[in-house]
Amino acid sequence: MIDQMYRKAVLTVSGQKFVEDLIRSRGFRLAQRFVAGEDAASALQAVRELEGDGILGNLDLLGEFIDSPEQCSAFADRVLSLLDAANAAGIRPYVSIKLSSVGQGQTVDGEDLGLTNARRIVGKARQYGGFVCLDMEDHPRVDLTLAQFRTLVNEFGNETVGTVLQSYLYRTEADLEALGDLRPNLRIVKGAYLEPASVAMPDKADVDASYRKLVYAQMKAGNYVNVATHDEAIIEDVKHFVLAHGIGKDAFEFQMLYGIRRDLQKELAEQGYRVRAYIPYGRDWYAYFSRRIAERPANVLFVLRGMLRG
Repeated sequence: MIDQMYRKAVLTVSGQKFVEDLIRSRGFRLAQRFVAGEDAASALQAVRELEGDGILGNLDLLGEFIDSPEQCSAFADRVLSLLDAANAAGIRPYVSIKLSSVGQGQTVDGEDLGLTNARRIVGKARQYGGFVCLDMEDHPRVDLTLAQFRTLVNEFGNETVGTVLQSYLYRTEADLEALGDLRPNLRIVKGAYLEPASVAMPDKADVDASYRKLVYAQMKAGNYVNVATHDEAIIEDVKHFVLAHGIGKDAFEFQMLYGIRRDLQKELAEQGYRVRAYIPYGRDWYAYFSRRIAERPANVLFVLRGMLRG
């Protein structure tokens, strides 16, 4: 409950226009701990640096709730350019996209624009032997995102496209069961959006228990799972679980955020686990930055120190 109250307070404050203007006035410097840069070249350089430590990259061009169909298709074009640039650099493209950024919910020529643009992106990723993860957003978008995920898996296969389930939503266990026939590649997260108690668990212990249950169910079903957490207790439990059940290290990976617990990422990679860092970049960094600050009080102190330094 305290975690939920803290998240709500920070996201409420960060949603105020004057607060956003104040943070942005300090430039990108405050965000650079959590965001790789404002352009694709910076993001690809971050991938290269992480690869030196045996850590893989998951690239995410930041941008949420873009308004017009033209802007959404232009955003999709930028993701396509990222895939081209990664391939040209000898990097197997692995990207995350928010369907809202590419037009989800907007109808053009009789079809949802988000699905149209996602097809373009997933198709190019498959051409390069890459992978696209459809990020999950706030709860009103879950049904449509899962429906579009199903469509894309049927068209391109689960080796090319995956999605995300959030353990703090009451509905997620049923969602996992409903996706079973797809043998889906899933990233399991706790959830970072500010959701009402009617749809999301308010207590951390319940969220953590749900998280473990989802990961273990996905593993026992023999489906690839991305264990996206910095929670060391959960990481240790997952390591014990796979050992006890004879699950190979090639059946899952640990995923963590760029700029957070790099030491733990390196340690896991050195132990032979597959580790992937979620690498956001782009000029539209404020919403992502706000959610990172809302996760831990220590992150607020980091920002305050940066602002005091001018």
